[in-house]
Amino acid sequence: MTRPPEPPSPGPGAPGAAPDSLEARAVAAQRRSYAPYSKFRVGAAVRMSGEVFEGANIENASYGLTVCAERTALFAAVNSGAHRLEAIAVCTDASPPSSPCGACRQVLLEFAPDPAAVTVTAVNPRGERRSWTLAELIPDGFSGRELP
Repeated sequence: MTRPPEPPSPGPGAPGAAPDSLEARAVAAQRRSYAPYSKFRVGAAVRMSGEVFEGANIENASYGLTVCAERTALFAAVNSGAHRLEAIAVCTDASPPSSPCGACRQVLLEFAPDPAAVTVTAVNPRGERRSWTLAELIPDGFSGRELP
């Protein structure tokens, strides 16, 4: 099976972002996206338990098996032993920048002791930026706190 060609790189990073910022790390992660079907490339960087982890979306010909960048980054963090979400940055080519999908919001909530204290930032390689708290993106979200 032949792998589709890699998409072009978006450039060195979001204009104005510090090289080690979550936003710059999300832009860098976007370059590793595997999105040959939708062409919707996403990168994410999460700060969990004081450490930063990156992820990119990974598509599959069986679309339901696609994994979002936010979950790829979060799962890498959890696999490394980090369990407390502090902040996340997401990079897409969309204008305005896209927020995480509903499934990702729900998974992020699982690791957010205080969703109002978690900053979610969306950027694109052109330097556009939007920001919310996780509580704003998933108000009254369902979590393990509701389970017996």
